[in-house]
Amino acid sequence: MTPPLKAVTLTHVRYQKGDRLGHFLAWISLVPVFISLGGFVSHFLFRRELQGMFFALGLILSQFINEVIKTSVQQARPATCALLEMCDSHGWPSSHCQYMFFFATYLTLLSLKGLTFWHVRDNPFLHLLTWSLALLTMYSRVYLGYHTVAQVLAGTVLGVFLGAVWFWVVNSVLHPYFPLIEESAFGRRLYVKDTSHISNVLKFEYDMARAERRNLTSNSKED
Repeated sequence: MTPPLKAVTLTHVRYQKGDRLGHFLAWISLVPVFISLGGFVSHFLFRRELQGMFFALGLILSQFINEVIKTSVQQARPATCALLEMCDSHGWPSSHCQYMFFFATYLTLLSLKGLTFWHVRDNPFLHLLTWSLALLTMYSRVYLGYHTVAQVLAGTVLGVFLGAVWFWVVNSVLHPYFPLIEESAFGRRLYVKDTSHISNVLKFEYDMARAERRNLTSNSKED
């Protein structure tokens, strides 16, 4: 007998036809996908910062922990899962909420420590946007029928906790080894770097680019 078919549901989010709020929240539910594919992949291709790489690794570990817990607890999703074709997966804790609140917590702690491209005082919008997206994601998972309130709260608490713990691990335990990674064969071959000692990376790179352009112009005139 042929086994039943199952779809890949990476971006397959359902909402009630004609529900504009549901349509908006369905897109909000895809924010973790956008962050992973658009944010961290682009970061590795163009930045290759160790902070960003360990940030991404933390999110991967967090999702692995989520799957282990879901498999162990095996709590069913709400009854609406039948309409969403999601009854064959477990719901506690919500992986979307865990991802977004891990992301928001880690990014906030990075900013407060001054380890992002911008100063936190100059960019309150950064925190407003991040936490708003996290809260909207939590609401969307209940509104769209994928999770119960308890399941999203569990994912939220776990995400905040793991984000804070991983931030401490990276910046207190692993950070002293960043120079070794930079100077390793892996780091030198892939141009992996750590710029956490630079207070404003954007300004530093801007100044360096201008200085290099002036040097090239000066050398061209001398020739």
